[in-house]
Amino acid sequence: MSSNVLTAPGAEVNEGSLSAQDDRELQRKLSRGSLGRRVWAALWPKLLAVAIAIAIWQVTYLSGWREDYLLPSPTTVFANLWHMATGNDPQASSQWLLWREVRITMQRGLTGFAISLVVGTLLGVAVSQWKVLRAGVGSMITGLQTMPSIAWFPLAILLFGGGESAILFVIILGAAPSIANGVITGIDEVPPPLLRAGKMLGATGVSRYTHIVLPAAVPAYLAGLKQGWAFSWRSLLAGELLLTIEGKPALGAALSNARSSGQADDLLALMIVVLIIGMLVDAVFGFITRRARLRRGLVGMD
Repeated sequence: MSSNVLTAPGAEVNEGSLSAQDDRELQRKLSRGSLGRRVWAALWPKLLAVAIAIAIWQVTYLSGWREDYLLPSPTTVFANLWHMATGNDPQASSQWLLWREVRITMQRGLTGFAISLVVGTLLGVAVSQWKVLRAGVGSMITGLQTMPSIAWFPLAILLFGGGESAILFVIILGAAPSIANGVITGIDEVPPPLLRAGKMLGATGVSRYTHIVLPAAVPAYLAGLKQGWAFSWRSLLAGELLLTIEGKPALGAALSNARSSGQADDLLALMIVVLIIGMLVDAVFGFITRRARLRRGLVGMD
């Protein structure tokens, strides 16, 4: 039986090619629908949690537990946040001050995290490679990870003064141990059959790490990076609360100024900004981690 059908006088189209095109088009439509459902499934619990938090805030405000100037209403705070974000804040020393504070804080955070990534990765690989180094340094890495970042600032100020270097020093000490532990955990959990297969294929020395070990350790490594960012973000905000650098407004310094001047609406608005940044970064890490795990067959397509 012929697989060709006439679509117009003198024109022939292969029926199999039409079917394949229809299938691809259907798959694209299903994929778009599935993507929308996944986005909504991931989004609505977060929106619900935000709505519940705002409702509790509003009820607490209406109860009169604290005076308005100490605990303003959500409406007041979000209106103030809108003025700050649109450059119409009458209390700001200059227009768009909020975005300048966000930019300076994020620059510090990304710089410190980038240095921590290099230091933590190299340290993790070295500790996992040499047993003597693991015996001597392994527990120390965990101990450094558990130390509160605020405890490092007296030493940082003593060594570097009250400048950018002191803040970066504390960020690195806060983030690098978490990243190193992520590398160590990932390498320890590489399946031995995979290592043996790589050895049979000639993967030794540096190529063993670049082609076998590190790619297999990516999920745990990404978990270490996410935790490292959390530590670096907390260290950064703690540093900015303690150290105010002239000419460089930052979110931490703005929080400290709002607290000193008793501007609760500014304080809460800035805390919301810090929370939003944290949630956005968490979403980025979540997307990257899911893609990495999906490519390795560790999660389903849903």
